[in-house]
Amino acid sequence: LPAASGLAEMGAHWIHGPSPGNPVFQLATGYNLLGPEAAREENQQVEVGGHPLLPSVTYGSSGKALSPTAVSVAHHLFDTLLESARAFQGTKELPAPSVGQYLGGEIARRVPAWGGAREDPRRLRLAVLAACLKLECCISGTHSMDMVALEPFGEYVSLPGLDCTFPGGYSSLPDCMLSALPEGTVLLNKAVRTIQWKGSFHEEGDEARDFPVRVECEDGDTFLADHVIVTVPLGFLKERHKDFFQPPLPERKEEAIRRLGFGTNNKIFLEFEKPFWDPQQQLLKVVWEDESPLEEPRTDLEANWFKKLIGFVVLQPPEQHGHVLCGFIAGKESEYMETLSDEEVLGTMTRLLRMLTGNPHLPAPRSMLRSQWHSAPYTRGSYSYVAVGSSGDDIDTLAQPLPEDPKDPRPLQLLFAGEATHRTFYSTTHGALLSGCREAERLNQLFQATS
Repeated sequence: LPAASGLAEMGAHWIHGPSPGNPVFQLATGYNLLGPEAAREENQQVEVGGHPLLPSVTYGSSGKALSPTAVSVAHHLFDTLLESARAFQGTKELPAPSVGQYLGGEIARRVPAWGGAREDPRRLRLAVLAACLKLECCISGTHSMDMVALEPFGEYVSLPGLDCTFPGGYSSLPDCMLSALPEGTVLLNKAVRTIQWKGSFHEEGDEARDFPVRVECEDGDTFLADHVIVTVPLGFLKERHKDFFQPPLPERKEEAIRRLGFGTNNKIFLEFEKPFWDPQQQLLKVVWEDESPLEEPRTDLEANWFKKLIGFVVLQPPEQHGHVLCGFIAGKESEYMETLSDEEVLGTMTRLLRMLTGNPHLPAPRSMLRSQWHSAPYTRGSYSYVAVGSSGDDIDTLAQPLPEDPKDPRPLQLLFAGEATHRTFYSTTHGALLSGCREAERLNQLFQATS
């Protein structure tokens, strides 16, 4: 979305793990869409484990920057514990059902040994750990890490490479991919109301040719097909699958849709006349010094929603973007933020930044822009995670084409793709892209077998 002097990505932001194993990176490189940094081989080999390493400053709620040493000690512990949370695949006796409860238990075990008899360093470290959990909620697209299942957590694969962005915006990639297709191949703003399958449909005046699938659009137009690849977000499926598919999906598929997790991660862009941060800082983190991962979080959204914000990424380079901060916020607080007016969000962000910097005269941002993925009727959130009570098998079940019987005379009527159908790369653009290639290849195999 072009905004102010630069470009604001309302959706996907980074190529996560830009390295040879990432098809988004490969395509982007082929189309020459990336800057020189992304192409550097050493950058493609860095292992960041899904956490971008940016030069940062951490502001405390008391209104000053926190000691980098205190912050990094807590961060190091969190990273170590998070890594250990990936080791429970196939374990029958789990220490906890969720990632959040496992981390909480591990933190509680270690707290007594912290900071000797002094209460202050211990409080601060706990507060930083609480902030780490909020960041993890953004990465997982969940309200709380207590909702993310522990056993399958390690199935997600992080690719190596320093996360990078598209200088011309993420949409420059699909634009290049579309340019190879004949004019009029892609219809946009053509919302689908229902997909009827297992049917016998005919074009008017052509009784000889019979189609098993009929797609009906909200404007009344219909399309008949032998095969339809469905790539709608899991959030839409959760809300609409019952009336979207006729006949309904098999029960196994419906159960997988119900069990898998799908949450909200939103962005809040703030544009400033001039920066109040140092030019080398690329991430401004926020820590509420009275919070702890061992205490129940506050539930009053109206009073506390903004405390879920993990901080702000500084959009780079400023020559292109102007002076823009991009805040990230996940979960119920993020969904509540969507219901507020632009003025309320801008006012709250201004007060928050004045409090964090300890500068009551900090100029207000000159403009504000935010995503609202939960309210968007065709997404109803951002991306999927493997929830407590669910497993990677549910992802595979969601990906299975219909009808289920491989010997059906009219196979592959409905195929399913999208990030929530990729077992190891769910929640990512490269997962979505690979899932589409997988379903296209399934059709290729069928056509080769029947030609």
